[in-house]
Amino acid sequence: QVQVVESGGGLVQAGGSLRLTCTASGLTFVDYATAWFRQVPGKEREGVSCINWSGSLTHYADSVKGRFTISRDNAKNKVYLQMNSLKPEDTAMYYCAATINPYGCGLAEYKYWGQGTKVTVSS
Repeated sequence: QVQVVESGGGLVQAGGSLRLTCTASGLTFVDYATAWFRQVPGKEREGVSCINWSGSLTHYADSVKGRFTISRDNAKNKVYLQMNSLKPEDTAMYYCAATINPYGCGLAEYKYWGQGTKVTVSS
């Protein structure tokens, strides 16, 4: 059974940093591309960043480019999202997801999802 679990969310002041961690189990992690998405109540889930199976390809939404960094450790079955210079508009539930595709950033591509971790940025 595939499980995806996020951690690391919390409350932080604007300008601060957080590191989100995603841990996957029940799959051959190195075969899967992974991504982070976020959602605010009443709005559609949006892509934040994605990374291919080896970590050699990454993509960022324009809104987070230069502030967020995605990385992965295949030996530990983990994906990370380092978030710096956080802004109040980054407040959202953040979700990690995995796809058997070698690389992709579209929401519809992702089959396995975590329950989310909440990030709140105060002004």
